[in-house]
Amino acid sequence: MALRIFETDPNAKPKQSFSDDTVGRFHGGKQVDNLPVALSEWRVTTGDPAVADAVAQLMGGTPVETDSTSENFIEVLTERDKVQVVLSGPDAISSDLKLWNGSALIHHCDGVEFLSPDEDKGKPCRCPELMEDRKAAAKTKRGPSPSIAVTFRLAEDYDLGLFKLQTGSWKLAEVLYQVENALDKIGGEALCSIELEHVEYTTKKGRDVSYRKPVIRVLKAWSDAIADEPAF
Repeated sequence: MALRIFETDPNAKPKQSFSDDTVGRFHGGKQVDNLPVALSEWRVTTGDPAVADAVAQLMGGTPVETDSTSENFIEVLTERDKVQVVLSGPDAISSDLKLWNGSALIHHCDGVEFLSPDEDKGKPCRCPELMEDRKAAAKTKRGPSPSIAVTFRLAEDYDLGLFKLQTGSWKLAEVLYQVENALDKIGGEALCSIELEHVEYTTKKGRDVSYRKPVIRVLKAWSDAIADEPAF
């Protein structure tokens, strides 16, 4: 006989957590003195020294153990702003909109309807209709921001394992449907490039703007890439 203590108080039941099957994470920035700092090359974190060594061999940089309490406590500041990867298809990308208050998720939707909690799932989220208004609400913590996760393998070391890129980039969110459509057309594993693209421009008021944005480019079917024996 199993305990039934949560039948009368289901909200008290702890959320079950699952460890994903990735061997490392890609990041476009890092925290310095508790402040976010954008990077011009990819930062890769992992908990496996062998993976860290392999990434450093392929992408440059030196594995360093950090004081992070995360399982991915080894950091490699690579020398690459772009790398060729293999995505399994559109299912390698997940995306939604989230607003956090500390560690509490207080708004979770797809831009039109709530995705959680269960009692609100499917109901209108009442987010602004216009993209500009969505961004403004997110900037002032009155609305959710993109939460995009991309899972992939390194084309140069396919068997090293799965990596994940997690980003809240609005720029990527705006074109994500194009990436998913391109992956859908291939219908299987695809050779892609993930990049930290440098963007520079001058505003109408004369202010110079410079930043990096994450970009995913779908290149060709992985089977074709293997047949062509590309020089990575």
